Amino acid sequence: MKDFVESVELGVSQRSAVELKRPKVWLRSELSRVGLAEFLSTYVMMALGLGSVAQVVTGQGVFGQYLSINLGFGLAVAMGVHVGGNVSGAHMNGAVSFTMCVFGRLQWKRLPLYIFVQLCGSFLAAATIYAIYYEAIYDYCGGNLTVSGERATAGIFATYPAPYLSLIGGFVDQVFGTAMLLLCLMALSDQKNKPAARGAEPIAVGLLVVLIGLSLGSNSGYAINPTRDIAPRVFTAIAGWGWEVFRSGHGWWWVPLVATPIGGVLGAGLYKAFVEMHHPLFAGRDREPSEEESLPLKKERNICSDVCVKPDTNGNN
Repeated sequence: MKDFVESVELGVSQRSAVELKRPKVWLRSELSRVGLAEFLSTYVMMALGLGSVAQVVTGQGVFGQYLSINLGFGLAVAMGVHVGGNVSGAHMNGAVSFTMCVFGRLQWKRLPLYIFVQLCGSFLAAATIYAIYYEAIYDYCGGNLTVSGERATAGIFATYPAPYLSLIGGFVDQVFGTAMLLLCLMALSDQKNKPAARGAEPIAVGLLVVLIGLSLGSNSGYAINPTRDIAPRVFTAIAGWGWEVFRSGHGWWWVPLVATPIGGVLGAGLYKAFVEMHHPLFAGRDREPSEEESLPLKKERNICSDVCVKPDTNGNN
């Protein structure tokens, strides 16, 4: 009996020691944690992505070419997913957040939070890259900040259409590019099809962005993301490029804002209609599917969080 009492006391003391060593949770509000994670993941993605563009432009081909920008943004997306994937889902893209709301994987009341922090992260990232490359930019353009022309530098921060591209052609370009993004993200997260391997989800998403850049980037720079485009554009208007950033390209600025959410819903809807809705109940397996596999469109789960193996937090994302 004495040994039993001593063992119980020892167990209690060990548990107490473990409890004392547990890290303190500084933010108990889930919304605060989600907002901070989405902000930081967006900032990391944008800072590294814009940095790759700035290096290529100001280096005049010495420090990379178009492929460098594609790889830079793709790897930047992968790093962003690592930063916030298990907390916010690391959307880093207003079109993704909007599409998740349409398909019931994100509560509509959370959409303003996601859009706001994505805009803040993108704006601050643009300001950071401007500060880091300030001297390089002014050396490259001779102190003349222009939107178009041989020494244009506004394209470091936001997207602009090629001279031959019409607004209608650009609109279709952005709808299609964003549709491919969301369609493929649906496939990467579909547990009854051929999802990304567990642990390799961030790099799979990053490679998807590289692929879209390599195949659909020449027309207008493949923004495929409204918050990624408008926040740096506003920054450049303030920083010295002026209102020409909104007038250039026949008023191109609104196309990435409007076309990308439409494309996102279209792409995700196509995957759902052509593939996901037609999965057999047991997906050709000899065992019953898990809850996640049997409900590929489970309410209020989102694609990016599924790809990043984000745990369900009481159905709220």
